[in-house]
Amino acid sequence: MASPIAQAIKQICEEKNLPEEVVLQTIEAALAAAYRKDFGKKNQNIKVEFDSETATSRVFDVKTVVSDELAEEARKEEERLAALREAIARGEASPEVLTPPAETTGGSASAEADVLKFNPKLHLSQSEAQLVKPDAEVNEELRMELEIPAAYGRMAAQTAKQVILQRLREAERNTLFDEFKSKEHTVVNGIVQRREGGVVLVDLGRVTGAMTPEDAIPSERYMPGDRIKVYVSSVMLTPRGPEIRVSRTHSDMVRKLFELEIPEVASGVVVMKAIARDAGSRSKVAVASMQENVDPVGSCIGQRGSRIQTIISELGGEKVDIITWDEDRTRFIGNALSPAKVLRVLYDPETKIARVLVAAEQLSLAIGRGGQNVHLAARLTDSVINIVEDGGETPSASSVEEAPNPSVDGEVVAEEGALSAAPAPEEAVAPEQPA
Repeated sequence: MASPIAQAIKQICEEKNLPEEVVLQTIEAALAAAYRKDFGKKNQNIKVEFDSETATSRVFDVKTVVSDELAEEARKEEERLAALREAIARGEASPEVLTPPAETTGGSASAEADVLKFNPKLHLSQSEAQLVKPDAEVNEELRMELEIPAAYGRMAAQTAKQVILQRLREAERNTLFDEFKSKEHTVVNGIVQRREGGVVLVDLGRVTGAMTPEDAIPSERYMPGDRIKVYVSSVMLTPRGPEIRVSRTHSDMVRKLFELEIPEVASGVVVMKAIARDAGSRSKVAVASMQENVDPVGSCIGQRGSRIQTIISELGGEKVDIITWDEDRTRFIGNALSPAKVLRVLYDPETKIARVLVAAEQLSLAIGRGGQNVHLAARLTDSVINIVEDGGETPSASSVEEAPNPSVDGEVVAEEGALSAAPAPEEAVAPEQPA
């Protein structure tokens, strides 16, 4: 039967999800601190080996054997510094004599690191080591066992307790950080916990994520107990533990939802080339197929729209247009303005400006409510789009003038441009196409 200490260690490991080796190392560090507190001597490097099954421990003074020459040089240097300090105390020398000259400190860090510095706490000269072990060699680690006291004092026990609590907290923080660092830039499930000012706290299991106002969709209301999916945008380690920032507005959330819900996207058969998102309102996603017999748009929409409807539900009703990506920029711009029907696209590859001709009855649909459709199309295609009514001589008031920005990982990001367009009726999601 396991000892009570072994059972306690196992319980701690299960509660805090820590490896048993970490807890044992924590106990050994605490016992070493307690021994050092009550019985330690100067220049002792205390290490403890603890056996949880028998609840016994062994204490060692661990030293590395170095050459006698190095130890002698260190002794002479210490005597020289002591003499200088005495001279300074008598007023016979300036404190500047203790400052090393510039040429001795100007070497590279790597060169300084290669020079072994004698430390009496960590090192032992070879002649002294051979008194303990006659065949001791240079660079050998010498473990000299020390006598274990019958009992530790109250202060030593308090020190051990503080060391155990601190080390366990640090180990738990590091474990949580490693766990969620692997989930960075992924979508996870969470439960809305509470709201503190404008920040929504989301319970992610063993840790709480923070969703700032810019990461929250303005049209959504987050009530305590609501189950939501969030995108883990960043994980940082702070003195108080891992700090996790989650988002509902990040464009990569749409990408990850497609990978979760659409097998063809997860397997790489269908590739998402670009995303333009107006969080909470509408997104446009450009997709392409890596296989000739696979329809990328139909694969994303699913039978009777089942796949895309699942994604729309996860986004709180945000509309998602699936656009066929095309290497021909003119055709791609025409596709991006869906559901509007485009008559002709005139594109200048040098200036990235496109002049799009549409029929009069399609003008408001191409512009979109508040210019949203043309604006998202401009971001998706990384172009400046001027929509012109067929027969018109000059660009209409629906011109989008924004400097296109470079694509990052296939996602086009652009700043808000000047856009003036009459509101249009709300557009529907891209029409279903057979899978």
